[in-house]
Amino acid sequence: MVIDTLAHQARYVSLHPRFREAFDFLARTDLDALPNGRTTLDGDRLFALVQNYETQPIHAGKLEAHQKYIDIQYVVSGEEFVGYAPLGGQTVATPHDPAKDIAFYDGEAWFTLLRKGMFAIFFPQDAHLPGRHTDTPRTVRKIVLKIALTQ
Repeated sequence: MVIDTLAHQARYVSLHPRFREAFDFLARTDLDALPNGRTTLDGDRLFALVQNYETQPIHAGKLEAHQKYIDIQYVVSGEEFVGYAPLGGQTVATPHDPAKDIAFYDGEAWFTLLRKGMFAIFFPQDAHLPGRHTDTPRTVRKIVLKIALTQ
């Protein structure tokens, strides 16, 4: 897992061949003008999911993890706590669904606050629980870039 701001995105472009295109999209696109839902950048190899939602209580929900995609989760507006734990040792709550590339887990997580302009990168070994709050629900606009592991 990586947490940083878009101002430092150049540090991470070498981690995957599609990261440069993903970060360029975030830096050069009017993210407020994008409609909710999927924006395709490179077929199923790179796409953005535009989301608007209210955060949920910090201890509600299940950790999730993916096998085929890396997530870059960028907060356009608002703020949310996001949970993280290295995958392993959790109890499987819902087995991996290959069609949706997601599995859910019960287990502990460490939480950090993501604010406007920050992103988190979650690799397949990173269980995560986004969209949380500690006291009062917050409205969040977020772009989740899905980057396929394979070329």
